[in-house]
Parts: sequence; C-alpha cells; structure tokens
Amino acid sequence: MEHQYPGAISPNENMLAELMLPDQTHVRTQDWTMFFLHKDSGAAEEEEAPKKTRRKKGEDERSNPEQTDMGDEGATSDDSSDEGNESEEGDAGEGPPLMYVLNLVNTKQDNSVKRGAVVKAMAICTRHSFLHIYKPLLLLALEDYFKSPYPETLAGLYNAVNEMDLSLMPRLSTLERHILQASDVKDMFVEKFEHMIKQRLAEEAALAVSGESDSPTRPGTKYNIPRDTHEFESKVVYNDIPIPIKVPTAPSSETVGDFSFVKLIQTFGGPHAASPQPFALHPHLTTSGAYTHPIIVLINAMLTQKRIIFLGHNRPSGEVAEAVLAACALASGGVLKGFTRYAFPYTDLTKVDELLQVPGFIAGVTNPAFANHHEWWDLLCDLPAGRMKISSKIEVAPVTEGLLYFQQQHPSFTTMMSNSNTSTDATGDTAFMEDIMRSIAARHGESAIRSKFAAYTTKFTRIAAAFEESVYGASALYVVSLGEAVLDINSPAVDQTVGPKNEPLTSQEAMAGLKGHGYVWPNDEMKNRELAASVSRIEGWRNTRSYKTFISDLASSHSGAGRSSHSPSPTKGNLPRPNIDLHHVLSRLRTLRLPPAEAGAIYLVLSSFCTDYDSILELLELTPMSEAGLFYITLGLFHEERIVREAVVVLLERIRKHECGRHFWNRVGGWISMGFQRAWKERESRSVDRDYERSGDAPPPLGLGVSRTI
Repeated sequence: MEHQYPGAISPNENMLAELMLPDQTHVRTQDWTMFFLHKDSGAAEEEEAPKKTRRKKGEDERSNPEQTDMGDEGATSDDSSDEGNESEEGDAGEGPPLMYVLNLVNTKQDNSVKRGAVVKAMAICTRHSFLHIYKPLLLLALEDYFKSPYPETLAGLYNAVNEMDLSLMPRLSTLERHILQASDVKDMFVEKFEHMIKQRLAEEAALAVSGESDSPTRPGTKYNIPRDTHEFESKVVYNDIPIPIKVPTAPSSETVGDFSFVKLIQTFGGPHAASPQPFALHPHLTTSGAYTHPIIVLINAMLTQKRIIFLGHNRPSGEVAEAVLAACALASGGVLKGFTRYAFPYTDLTKVDELLQVPGFIAGVTNPAFANHHEWWDLLCDLPAGRMKISSKIEVAPVTEGLLYFQQQHPSFTTMMSNSNTSTDATGDTAFMEDIMRSIAARHGESAIRSKFAAYTTKFTRIAAAFEESVYGASALYVVSLGEAVLDINSPAVDQTVGPKNEPLTSQEAMAGLKGHGYVWPNDEMKNRELAASVSRIEGWRNTRSYKTFISDLASSHSGAGRSSHSPSPTKGNLPRPNIDLHHVLSRLRTLRLPPAEAGAIYLVLSSFCTDYDSILELLELTPMSEAGLFYITLGLFHEERIVREAVVVLLERIRKHECGRHFWNRVGGWISMGFQRAWKERESRSVDRDYERSGDAPPPLGLGVSRTI
C-alpha cells in the first residue's frame, strides 16, 4: 500500500492490498473488482481522519461525516458527494451502512523492471451503493498516477469527486422508488425535477436581490430537466475535464453497482435448457425436483441462507463480482434485505478462515481450489461452465414442528413435500422461469425482468404468511391486522366518493370487499398443493436474517414510515380510511371469477381507499405496467351496477390527475377510454338530473346536447 488519502481507512493494509490485487491480474491489462468494508462510523481510527478533508458545505449535517476512500498502490479516497443522496433503504437495524469499494487494476508492460510489468491498483471507497458511476474517474486517475505517483494525484481525484453536485436530485419515497424501478417511462416523476429547479432558481434570484450570493452561478442559469428520470445527470470536473455522470435516481439497499439480471439468467439458464443435469435432492433447494431450474435453486439457497460461491476460473474478477451482486438483487426483489451485507463480491484463498465464520455468505472467487472443498460451500455456481452444484456435505434440512404439523393436516401431500413428485409444477417455478426466458428472448428489457422477480419474491412472502397462519395460527408477515375496518355503503365517506345513498348494493355486500387478506388461490386444493411444495423452503427461510428484517420493515411501513412527507392526510371528512390488504383485493380481481356483487364491492372499496397521493401510489405499485397495469381496475367501467361504474370513474379520474398515475392511464387501450367516456357522461347526466330535481325545473330535452341514460 503506497498511499491512502485523506487518511488510513484501516490499520490492516495487507488485507486491503490483497483485495485490490486479485488473482491472475498480471495476465490482464485491466481488471475491475468490488468489495465491501464493514466500517463503524464511530470507530476510533475513522474519527482521526483529517477534518480538513470534509466538505465545507453541509458537512456537519451528514449522517456519516467521516467516510473515506482507500486505494492500493496509488489509492484515492471518496467522501461521497451530496449528503441527501445516500440510499434511504440502508442496512437499518444491522449496524452502520456498508462502505463499498470500487477497485481498478492496470498492468503495464515494462522490460526495464524485474518482472517485466508494473501493476498498480486504485480504489474509491464510498457509502454510495451506485459506485459504478466512478469508473470513468478511476480510469483517468490511475493513468495519471502511473505518470505522477504522488498523493497530490489522489487529492485531485478526491476533491473532484466530492464537488459533484447532486443537490437538484429529488428525494423519492419508498413507493415512488419502487414504481420508478419497475417502469420504463422516461419522464416518470419529472414534476419533482422541475420543482427542484424552480426552487433553485427562486433561491438564486432571492440571493441576487439581497446581494448575498457567493455562488459563481447567476440568476437565470439554465438547468436541464433529465431526458430519463431514472438517472440524474451531473458532472465531475477532473483536471479541468468535465466528465458526465449519471446517478441512479431510485437506488435500493440490495442493488450495488451495475449488473444485469439477463446476463446472470442466460449464463446458467442456457446450459440447463440445452442439456438439463439433475441436482442432488435437498428440500430447501430443489423445490421442483432434481431438474429444478438453476436460477430457482440459487434463489432458494439465498432465501434459506446457504453458503454460496461463484467461481470464475480464468475470468476477470469484475465479472465474478457482478454475478454476486446480481444474485443479491435477484433474491431480494426489492422486497427482502440482508444479502449484500454478507456478500463478498471478490475474495481469495488467504481469507477462507474469515469467510467460513460468516453464516450464509455469498462470495465470488477465481481460484479453482474452492471447487474441491465441498465443506466450504453449500452451492457452487461455476460461471465458465454455466452449471451449479449442490455440495455433498451440505447440512441436512431439519424436520421442524411446522413441517410435521402440516403433514398431519394434509397427509395426501406428503409425497410432494418429499420432492419425489416432479411431474407437476406445484410451486409454479417452472412456468415462472419459462415466462422469464420468453421475456428475455422477446427483449423486454432489464426493468421488466426485475419487475417479474420482485413479484416473485412478493408472492413467496405472502405464501409464507399463509403457511404460518395455517400452521401456527397467526403470522407476522402481514401488514394488515386481522381486525380490518368495515366499509358502510351508507356512510358519508362513501356518499362523497361514489354518489347517492341507498343504491342496490347493500352494506353487507360492501363488507365483502374488505374481508380477507393474504395470497389468493382459485381453490383450497391449489392452495394446499402449493403450500406443500414450498413448505420446506418456507421453514428454512423462517430462521434467516432476511426473514427477521422483513418483519421489522413491515412494522415500520405499518407505522407510516416511507410515506411522502408532502402527501395529504389519509382521512377524508374526519373519517378514517378503511384498513385493507390492497394486494389481496387486487389479486381477487385478477385471479377469481367473482359474482357481480362481490366485484362491485371491491371497486367501491378501491374508490373509497385511494383518495390521496400516497394511497394512489400504493395502488400503482401493485399494478405495474409490465403486468397488465390498470386493466383489471378499468373493467369496473362495464359493471352492471351504475354506482360501481361511477365509483370507478371517480377513481380513474384521480389516477389521471396523479403525477405518476397519468403515465399508467396513458397505457390503457382505446376501448377502455371509450368506456370511461361513456361512464363519465352517464355520471354527469345524473348530476344534471339531480340538480333539476332539487330546483323543481324540468330537465332539458336530449336534443340540447345533454346526455342522459334512460
């Protein structure tokens, strides 16, 4: 280790140097890698970092004021740019946020030196999970360091990175980030960017008038709205060269760096499709039998906290690191946490002892010696071969009380739970992976694939909740309490929302729209079949850190955390909004053939529930564009009851005016728009008729252009 700037990140320089010089780096001219540091922001050595290196503006308000970056033979430090742009979904409850390290290694041939080449590495360490944005800067800085191997080179990079301006990047709520991640609309939430720019211009104008402005910018400075709101466009000026930087607008805690789901799936899905090879059976992993799809085996291994190794023999360490990070995000689905904190995107043989002390790690290696030690891992993912292998020394799945009780309740499904019945796709995993492969072949894009895996993870958690409720009598995996509120069709709230009282739909029928929670199956047999096929991995998941973190996150969301600070109060007319399982209600519309009265009650409930900014966001999050969008809601426009049609019109009108919902409305078909116009005219006609009834005048004839339903 030649230099660390602005101070030493860790007293163990040898460990850092080894990680920054991966195996076989001398055979490549360039290599990228990533690794994480578990750094306590209150540690004594970090408190000794020079205060002069902190940012002058707003540094005292930073939650982690002393984050530093480190490097190897020519290393640099990055104090992260703007205080307001760190991931909001950090590792809360599991200690301080991770420090992510992006490392670049260059090899330059030089016959004048002893080994014929000079190898140097430089790294940037930051708490920003989107650390891949610093790659262009590292390329330039390491090239400069070869020419000028002095701390001043590192200081120039350090200062340039920390001067990057992210102050105009809006802070999105959890719901907003999830919707943006699942959408390919390039101007989603563009209003928030426009608002930030208006605020900045107003501030500059006020400072100019008062004469207090010290900023080099002038009133009227032009700020550009991003062409794609998924990324915030900024720049870093390094050595007088402006380098464009695109920062992800909606980062999540389990998404680190830049990777591709499609690449990971094709790496292991291609060989499996061409020549399937059986796995050794394990209840937690092979939930569809010996020929379970390898991606499902990988997800099951991560859900049940197995030790996973990604082996990339003769492959760049950066490729191995990307596979590890993609696997973490794949299993998380934006829903679960606790994977990246125990991930090692790159490690080597010298750290095996420390690695084996970590329960349920996910590690990337390039040394083939790992493949010969089955006691070191539970699942080996061989990247060059595109194959996975379950260890012969994997721990046997314990027989739990929940498993035994479920077998006693449903003895006919015992065969399915033993993994010997592979003729049926009880879990739906086979059909799911076939759908994924079709989407990839049709080039649906990365966002669509990620959205599907998010839905898959959500489905798993809700099936697990149904299993717990079936076996243990209750589950902590539900946000909605069992004492759901009841909607009275004759209440003032409903009257204000959907029209006059005393309509054909009774209050008892309206109650049906609120009763129930959890995952929806067409019938009990399918429910028991799917629970039986998934019971082993559910029981395996119940003892993991991601399970405990998920329950903690649900409790936080139920208490109101993650909602937008600017959203209206969730009440209307001083009446509490009904407390419902929105996912359950929408699933009934999608999955079941409902009688008109029950479907109508659900539409009334949705109209009564989705009245403000956040409640509409909750609805939109559960109706992604890649999965039919608003289609099942718009079917209410053709309901046989007029009050239901009017309720759906009111709901869709709110969505049309919503800054996010308008994009969803733009995706509906032409016949839906026609149905909306017809129902709208019908509602307006009734409103005119009521006005004339109150005044005692006769309504105008139809020829005057007033549409009325007879």
